[in-house]
Amino acid sequence: MVILGLSGAVFHDASAALLIDGELVAAAEEERFIREKHAKGQYPHQSAKFCLDYAGIKAQDVDIIAFPYAPISLFSPARWHYAKRYWYAPDRAFTAIFNGNRRFRRNLRFFRQLADDLNIGADRVKMMPVEHHLAHASSAYHLSGFKEKTAIMTIDGKGEYATTLFAWGEHGKIHKIKEFYDPDSLGGVYGALTEYLGFEMLDGEFKVMGMAPYGDPKKYDLSRLISYSEKDFKVNTDYVNVIGLRRYKQEGQSYFFSPKLVEWLGEKRQGDDIDDPYIDYAASIQALLEEVSLALVKHYLGDILQQTGKLCFSGGVALNVKLNQRLIALPDVKELFVQPASSDAGTAIGAASYVAMEAGETVSKLAHVYLGPRYSNEQCMQACQQHPEQPQWQLVEQADVLGAKLLAEGHPLAWFQGRMEFGPRALGNRSILGCPSVPDIADRINAQIKYRERWRPFCPSMLDTVAEDILQTDHPAPYMTFTFDVNDAWKDRIPEVVHEDGTARAQVVNQKTNPRYYALIRELEKRTGNAVVLNTSLNRRGEPMVCSPTDALNMFFGSDLEYLMLEDVLVTKKPMTS
Repeated sequence: MVILGLSGAVFHDASAALLIDGELVAAAEEERFIREKHAKGQYPHQSAKFCLDYAGIKAQDVDIIAFPYAPISLFSPARWHYAKRYWYAPDRAFTAIFNGNRRFRRNLRFFRQLADDLNIGADRVKMMPVEHHLAHASSAYHLSGFKEKTAIMTIDGKGEYATTLFAWGEHGKIHKIKEFYDPDSLGGVYGALTEYLGFEMLDGEFKVMGMAPYGDPKKYDLSRLISYSEKDFKVNTDYVNVIGLRRYKQEGQSYFFSPKLVEWLGEKRQGDDIDDPYIDYAASIQALLEEVSLALVKHYLGDILQQTGKLCFSGGVALNVKLNQRLIALPDVKELFVQPASSDAGTAIGAASYVAMEAGETVSKLAHVYLGPRYSNEQCMQACQQHPEQPQWQLVEQADVLGAKLLAEGHPLAWFQGRMEFGPRALGNRSILGCPSVPDIADRINAQIKYRERWRPFCPSMLDTVAEDILQTDHPAPYMTFTFDVNDAWKDRIPEVVHEDGTARAQVVNQKTNPRYYALIRELEKRTGNAVVLNTSLNRRGEPMVCSPTDALNMFFGSDLEYLMLEDVLVTKKPMTS
């Protein structure tokens, strides 16, 4: 069976994923093709076309289109909860009751149009909606490979109405335990504070997480934003998760917090520096998210975790690696699987996998996320020949050896190889690399290449031969979805990838899934004694990760990078010296 999963139903992070007989063969985010971060307001035209072309699938061979947005019954508590909690905006409240599925109908029209545009045929193919949070749950559970009874949770801003789901899975079936509904959203509160701290919602939450270790979580008490017990929570909509006239407005823009929040905490943060009191606010909201989430996990999933210790997590909040470290530390959690593309982009996989399981297929365990386009040496050379900057380039025989030499000499290196990663993390195929023992290499990459805030941390990619020693655990970590406490013996060896609080968001690299990247790091180990490389995404601030060789060349000439490896093609801005 051929199932095409499509996301973009909530008007950001559009993507496509293709399952053939339960095997995930291709997935890509629309932003990478259209070069607009998060592809806001877009549907996955280019990414869907890529998936079909890559797999050699004719449009007429698609059996089902699955998408992560479903109609919600009037008899569900979701619409009534929304109406009751948003009483201060009567137009929204009445719409939820009397026209509560308008967004579903709009999405169905758009996805039908997309099916026709791709020549799949909206009247021929089955269009299968999946509840947004069930799609998130499926993207983690059905691809985790867990066979035991499994605890499942999803937390994000919101889908149709749900914001949080606790569930369990067994024999491929997902069983709901508890849902929470808008405006009671942990992701929404974190997003509102993200805006208050001067970042963009849906993009800057990880910046708040990175800022938090610089502050003191006990200096300011933000608990008035959320009232909670071990089994319930309620967001204070006097301050956050607000709509309509309650929103704070500045220079024509409306925010998801109220003027009352500004009266309480002070003016909204501006600029790129981290300073008081904002670093303490970041620390406090991070601590509050962790505290509430852990309490709910223990209440709703504690019994299941005691049985098997398996936990799956997805939704935008699942990209909060500090929370994930706390989850791994729970005494009953033996293994945590976080969907690498936990944002709404991952719901394309989730919708497809959910429909596949409901149809009786077996969905294969996620082996890796190298699911996007790849380019040959010939295509890379052609891109160089056609680029207006006329780069210096040469075909090299041992890219891993030369790359390691450049890194060991202290040079940042753009590393472009293989299939593009799916999800927000560069995992060695669309990366900027540095040697983590070279002093100030992180500051240089932040200031001269990424053009981002100087305090932002970088992540290590490390070989599986040294990971347990560095991270002090054998917990699987192939996708940069967790932070770990770095062994003291390693902190001085790789200081450029150790964050302010002594942790690192690590990727453990194994030879089977990425032999070329593995070889590069092994060559670097021969020169430095450390099987670790600094790794960040190949893009500049505010841009999507690069997709094609031309994208990489544009980024290369728009920064102070000096070396770019496109497969086996070394690109420089001046001739190489021997």
